[in-house]
Amino acid sequence: MENPIHFLLFFSLGLMCCLVINQLLLSFSESLGIRIKNDITVRWSNSSKPSLGGISIFIGFFAAIIFYMIITPEVNLFSQKEFVYLFIAGSLGFLMGLADDAYNTKPILKLIIQITCGLLISFGGTYIKITDVLSINILFTTLWVVILMNSLNMLDNMDGITSIVCFFILSTCLVANFVFKIDNHGALNLILISMIGSLIGFLFFNVPPAKMFMGDSGSQFIGLMIAFFSIKFLWGINNAIEGLNFWQITLAVLICFTAPCIDTFTVVLNRIRNKKSPLIGGKDHTTHHLVYAGYSEKKVFLIFLLISFFSCILTILLLCSYQAKMFWVAILGSIWFIFIFYFLYRNTIKYKQKSSN
Repeated sequence: MENPIHFLLFFSLGLMCCLVINQLLLSFSESLGIRIKNDITVRWSNSSKPSLGGISIFIGFFAAIIFYMIITPEVNLFSQKEFVYLFIAGSLGFLMGLADDAYNTKPILKLIIQITCGLLISFGGTYIKITDVLSINILFTTLWVVILMNSLNMLDNMDGITSIVCFFILSTCLVANFVFKIDNHGALNLILISMIGSLIGFLFFNVPPAKMFMGDSGSQFIGLMIAFFSIKFLWGINNAIEGLNFWQITLAVLICFTAPCIDTFTVVLNRIRNKKSPLIGGKDHTTHHLVYAGYSEKKVFLIFLLISFFSCILTILLLCSYQAKMFWVAILGSIWFIFIFYFLYRNTIKYKQKSSN
């Protein structure tokens, strides 16, 4: 196990990077990073704010790598295949998001880069093992990476939502790793704790009413990192526990990703029904429909905070009960997912019926 002091240092590093860098960016930037100024057709907020949050999160990630290499000079991170491929994929995802913030890149280009990121993660040795056929595992892993990068990008539609959801997902990955000791040594734990600190630091600027947005640079990078750590510490639990079935891990992952999963499914389903492209932004997310139903943006933020918190708890309980009471915890988790789906989805139906009358 890593020195607890190291965890505190890396958490503080990520936190301070976001706090300091975001404050500096706000101090001299009034328009930098603001794409499609005052566009109220796609963007929920009707005021222009810098989309620079991803920059500070990525710098926090980079700072954690540098700091790790300083305190452990005997370890050459860039000689480790898994880390090298993660670093390249993360950098590629961040740069693609940054370009999208600045130039509105074409969806097909984003998809190609997302697929490339998924393949890089797989070729680095981190993939979801669902069969003994490597090509199928790589295909499934790449699909998972693409889904998450797009899902979290879509969820980044209202102040603080993606940040708080990602915080709890990464916290679940960290707790799962501590409990099941999948990989309790090396840089990955410290990078993970640093990213959790970065998200908390960013939340100081992103809770409603937000001072800045995460932007695609943030949502694409965070989506890639969450895909990696979920593969490593959630899907990877079947490598640490004997007798744990694939459906049990799948259910645990589904519960952990309750908020982004339901939001993405709802948006895609409704847009297909309305003969609209799921790739084009709009104000038809579950978060938006909660506001249409009468909730304030702060209450919507709190709702997603509570959804993510209890999803995190249920995921850990489900994984920890693999030897006893797994059935009852699985039932409880399934009821929770169905309840949240009903709660969020029914508002989209009510709004559609109200609009048609």
